[in-house]
Amino acid sequence: MGEANNSVKSVVSSYLQERHSELHQAELSQRLATETADITLPVRLGPQGEGRIHPVSQVFDEVTEIFADMGFSVAEGPDIETDDLNFTKLNIPPEHPARQDHDTFYMRPRPDGTRLVLRTHTSPVQIRTMLKQKPPIRIIAPGRVYRCDSDQTHTPMFHQIEGLVIDEATHMGHLKWTLEEFCKAFFEVDEVKMRFRASHFPFTEPSAEVDVGAEAIGRPGQWLEILGCGMVHPNVIRNCGLDPEKYQGFAFGMGLDRITMLKYGIPDLRAFFSADMRWLKHFGFLPFDVPTLAGGTAS
Repeated sequence: MGEANNSVKSVVSSYLQERHSELHQAELSQRLATETADITLPVRLGPQGEGRIHPVSQVFDEVTEIFADMGFSVAEGPDIETDDLNFTKLNIPPEHPARQDHDTFYMRPRPDGTRLVLRTHTSPVQIRTMLKQKPPIRIIAPGRVYRCDSDQTHTPMFHQIEGLVIDEATHMGHLKWTLEEFCKAFFEVDEVKMRFRASHFPFTEPSAEVDVGAEAIGRPGQWLEILGCGMVHPNVIRNCGLDPEKYQGFAFGMGLDRITMLKYGIPDLRAFFSADMRWLKHFGFLPFDVPTLAGGTAS
């Protein structure tokens, strides 16, 4: 009986397979006869074409490229810093408001009573560089920084870029030329109006805040503050083990988010971190059409 059943099973399976093939072929023939593809339609962009480069990432690359052309190298450091590197070695006194809890994010105290801090600027990178590298020094230090502040033009985490030059002959004129050339390249104009207003920073002396004429971004008759700068304070040079009688230099710092808003007409800083794809699609940059120093605008 088993052998007879197997014979019947083989015959039935053969007929079923044959019929399955006939039905499959009939279905395929029907699809080929009724389905069409219009090869004249444009190609769908897909994920690579739909994606956007964030404006801050774009400006990060633009600024780095500009200063690289001037001979600056990029230096980096940790987001979590010691109080000594973030404040003390930068000539910031213990009673300075920037050291207070309402301005700065501190970690829990360590066994020795000291507290690590989320860096409030990228200046500790300058200190680290001076401690391990002998002059001449010419660096930029881009990165994230953290402060207790939040409104239309401030966020608890934002991006900064700072520059440092240390050698035996650098003076204020070199600083002014560097910043003027940067502004002309960044805002893609042949001439830019700038003014340096006397100010005070613990780590530079003399110090200045820099305004640019808003003609560069289509707002004639206005001045816009974009950065702070000055000659490196002798105490900072001395704190890093260098002789301020022999070495001098300049430093500057600006908010990457702020200059991104100015150049590309973005009204609210908080939208940078909202993860809104509609916003990113409007203000972002196509990955295959990245603007360079030679030209290019937001998509």
